[in-house]
Amino acid sequence: MNTIIRHGVAAAERSPSYYTATLNEESAYPVLQGEVQVDVAIIGAGFTGLATALELAERGFKVAVVEARKVGWGASGRNGGQVTGSLSGDAAMGKQMRKRLGDEVDDFIWDLRWRGHAIIKRRVERYGIACDLKHGHLHAAMKPSHMEELKAAHDEALRRGMGDELQLLDRDAVRAHLDSPLYVGALKNSRNMHLHPLNLCLGEARAASSLGALIFEQSPVLQIVHGARPALVTAEGRIVANQVLLAGDVYHRLEPKTLKGMIFPAMGGIVTTAPLGELARQINPQDLAVYDCRFVLDYYRLTADGRLLFGGGANYSGRDSRDIAAELRPGIERTFPCLKDVPIEFQWSCAMGIVINRIPQLGKLSPNVWYCQGYSGHGIATSHVLGEIMAEAMSGELERFDTFAACSHIKVPMGDRLGNPMLALGMWYYRMLERLR
Repeated sequence: MNTIIRHGVAAAERSPSYYTATLNEESAYPVLQGEVQVDVAIIGAGFTGLATALELAERGFKVAVVEARKVGWGASGRNGGQVTGSLSGDAAMGKQMRKRLGDEVDDFIWDLRWRGHAIIKRRVERYGIACDLKHGHLHAAMKPSHMEELKAAHDEALRRGMGDELQLLDRDAVRAHLDSPLYVGALKNSRNMHLHPLNLCLGEARAASSLGALIFEQSPVLQIVHGARPALVTAEGRIVANQVLLAGDVYHRLEPKTLKGMIFPAMGGIVTTAPLGELARQINPQDLAVYDCRFVLDYYRLTADGRLLFGGGANYSGRDSRDIAAELRPGIERTFPCLKDVPIEFQWSCAMGIVINRIPQLGKLSPNVWYCQGYSGHGIATSHVLGEIMAEAMSGELERFDTFAACSHIKVPMGDRLGNPMLALGMWYYRMLERLR
């Protein structure tokens, strides 16, 4: 069980989240000063950057990771903590990738759904990362049409050999798992997981460092210098490398000529209640992570110390909400009436990188400068798979990278000024569709 610990000045450098208050050990990597020479330099110490760095370090590469703030400062350390087989943009992915892969595309996408789980489990076990990793998840239906979708997903998983890990639940069976009146059924999945994402991120940084990777914090990259040996320039230092990976997702403004208008911020809000005591076992006796089937969904789980961590909706203006707790409390009380007026002790936001067609964006900015971004709210598992793919590509194994890089993406003129209103309009459209299905 975690103990709430305030980490003084270091905590002020992070969001005021439950994760910040319960991190195992605050990171304390140096600021980049002077010149460093490595095989691969990576911008961004979130899951994408660290997953790639760890893969490369395991392959014997000399790697440096440079982070503008703190390890796990962005979405990697602030999300809902659910590791699921949901894959953003899978339909669009299938349509585009079929041109390259033919009938093998369905198997390729199926593997993408679950590969991240295996990578994370292996990392946690190999490096002894304490991140409250647990199995068990419900995909919950709020109306009969949702159950039809879950039944189709269940049948496909059975066909692919996951019968021992899945169970389709009716209304009464769901009530045995959740003390909630909302759901008409659910798909229970024991392969899916939930965890403390900031502690996982920090643990992966320590693992990469133990293998010789250099990590620098509080060192914003000001410029990427392209060339035979590209360089990253910061206020006090410079990293020269054979290859560079830009893995900052929606938090950077580098390379605007190529990347502006391709990815947009959506702000998700999360809260955590006070410890619930016996109520925690009452509302969720099997300690499952949950999200529902709506386009704009709610998601929640219990923390290791018996709090309800609850998130929902998204603000597509790209700006933070003024009062996340006030926005999410009605959803908590609607889901669990017994939690009416429950104290909320933490509230924070999380900027998600949204791609218009929802397909993660992998590509090159020049022959030896790569980028990887855009998980549209499904980043924990996906970032680990794509970290593996990027490490393969920079090692000369290009097959999976080329499959993603061949996908077409929509580039919106005027960047965020037009892109965020487009996202807001799109989600309004999907909300309208939700009423009809």
